[in-house]
Amino acid sequence: MANYKTLDDFDVKNKFVLVRVDINSEINPETKNVASDVRIRVHAERTIRELSDKGAKVVVLAHQGRRGDPDFTSLEQHATIISKILNKPVNFVDDVFGEKAKNAIKDLQSGQILLLDNVRSFSNETKEGTPIQHSSTELVQNLAPLMDLFVNDAFAAAHRAHVSIVGFTAVLPSAAGRVMERELVSLSKAVGEAAHPCVYIVGGAKSDDALDISKHVLTKGIADYILTGGVTAQLFLTAQGYDLGKPNMSLINQKDFAKFIPGIKELLKKYPGKIIVPQDLAITVDGVRKEINISDLPTEYPIFDIGTKAIEDYSKIVALAKSIEISGPMGVYEKPEFAIGTSKVFQAVADNTNAFSLAGGGHTISSIHKFGLSKKISYVSTAGGALVEFLMGKKLPGVAALETASTSKLI
Repeated sequence: MANYKTLDDFDVKNKFVLVRVDINSEINPETKNVASDVRIRVHAERTIRELSDKGAKVVVLAHQGRRGDPDFTSLEQHATIISKILNKPVNFVDDVFGEKAKNAIKDLQSGQILLLDNVRSFSNETKEGTPIQHSSTELVQNLAPLMDLFVNDAFAAAHRAHVSIVGFTAVLPSAAGRVMERELVSLSKAVGEAAHPCVYIVGGAKSDDALDISKHVLTKGIADYILTGGVTAQLFLTAQGYDLGKPNMSLINQKDFAKFIPGIKELLKKYPGKIIVPQDLAITVDGVRKEINISDLPTEYPIFDIGTKAIEDYSKIVALAKSIEISGPMGVYEKPEFAIGTSKVFQAVADNTNAFSLAGGGHTISSIHKFGLSKKISYVSTAGGALVEFLMGKKLPGVAALETASTSKLI
């Protein structure tokens, strides 16, 4: 039995409901437009629609990108996308908790939806803290008095003890939204005893968790093999002593990933043959794909994908697996000539109908949908970092906050 409340525990008709979602989406670097509506769609169809249909006055809180990053943008276009998905108006206000936002909230009628602007425009949003500590912030102090219920639907951000994730639970009746509820129920079943051989595919450009997840699944005997791709593969190759060349080493140093190399070296030594790195790579030479063996490193060109030999090696391992976890693409899948590694390895996962497959993370989800594989993966989670921490048995702050939420009288 769940230790948190859900929408089934509340009558939301004519009530002001603040719902925190995670519609953080891929942004086209050239047009600045949303490139994938996968996360937006799941929250809109599962939680926002239900609240609106039940007559709630729905106030949506969300983030897009991180301050200083190219994908840190306004949420105005997200409101338009939600409106199209739901086929009903979604109001937008370019404010988070100021007078414009508060007036727009007060004007809401039953069933209407309002999307506030990027919550990370509030400078203190991403500070870590407890629900009590965050309840005294400007964000919570300004919005909470206007609300009857807080709904946390952002499982994908539940591993962050940020203000909008945990702060409202200290002062408002709180519930898990339908996406949050579905993730917790489904993943609790999925993380039982993994069938062997168990393969973890760890790729993508966000390699912060690569060492922790690899160490956990190998130490616990969960994974038999870890297949690396993307920047994660480059990081593990560097730990093996390969010089990737200036453009690639610059990326690793820029992201401060080099600090993980000593720990990766130790892991490689302790578990020989368990962590698989690509034996060939695809580089971009004036936008054209060219493949090189790792023995040909260093290269003066950026690495954008794994090579043909690596694809074959990975696909053979995947074909024999009984359980597979995917976290991150193999390369720059947004570019057709460098999507080959991701599409073929993920296709191998889809083709293995004898295995239970679990996938998560924004770029992973987008690539799976891009290649038409979403219905062939056993379970697709909206989360990336939160999924990793959940798989590692860590308590997610956003979930813990719901379990110890305000005991105010239920509305």
